[in-house]
This record gives sequence, C-alpha cells and structure tokens, in this order.
Amino acid sequence: MPVPKEGPLLDGAAGRLIRPYTVSGGRTRPTTSLDLLTLVRATGLVPPPDLGPEHAQAVGLCGGPTSVAEIAAYLGLPASVTKILLSDLVDCGAITARPPDSFDHPTDRFLLEAVLDGLRRQL
Repeated sequence: MPVPKEGPLLDGAAGRLIRPYTVSGGRTRPTTSLDLLTLVRATGLVPPPDLGPEHAQAVGLCGGPTSVAEIAAYLGLPASVTKILLSDLVDCGAITARPPDSFDHPTDRFLLEAVLDGLRRQL
C-alpha cells in the first residue's frame, strides 16, 4: 500500500494541508475502544457520504486485517486521530475491529518470548 506523496491532503513542500483536529471534527476520543494493535477490516458497506475523504482512504486500506498503527502510518495522521476515524467507520458498519489473534491469551509463552526478543533487538 503506497503512501501518497502528493494530492489534495498533502503537499511536498508544505506538508499536510488539513490539520488533524479538523479531520477528527475537533473530537479527542474515539467511540470504540481501539489500540495500536487492533486489527480492522472492511465489511463491504459504503460509509455515509457525510464522512470525510480520510474515512474513504482508511476503508481502502482495510482490504485485509490491518492494524490501527499501519493505517495511521499510511494516512500520515497521529494514531489518536486515526482511532477516531476508524471508530466512526466501526459505528457505521463499514469496518470491523478485533484484537490480534496472538493476544487472545496475554500470558501465552509465545507472546512473552516475542516481546522479549523485540526488546532485546532494541538494546
């Protein structure tokens, strides 16, 4: 999924032309509980036309299970704003959200080893 370099929302020289608080309608909290690892997927329903172009972009990125963190990176928006956009899409039924499969059992040895390996690579 390529990140747009130019377009109505981005300008190579100026950066983002629309401020994040405008994208979220000034809201600061999502209506759905989402974290950075939550996986979202499009349902096939078209979002209402009153939602902004960022919502349509987000739905386009949700063809397969995609994390909230990935969507935020592709959109070039802060995670907090992305969570608000995605919660709008969950509310209207355009996407579904679920925790990743490997987090069904938070004390799973595999998960703990993966976290430990990741921490070791950071040091």
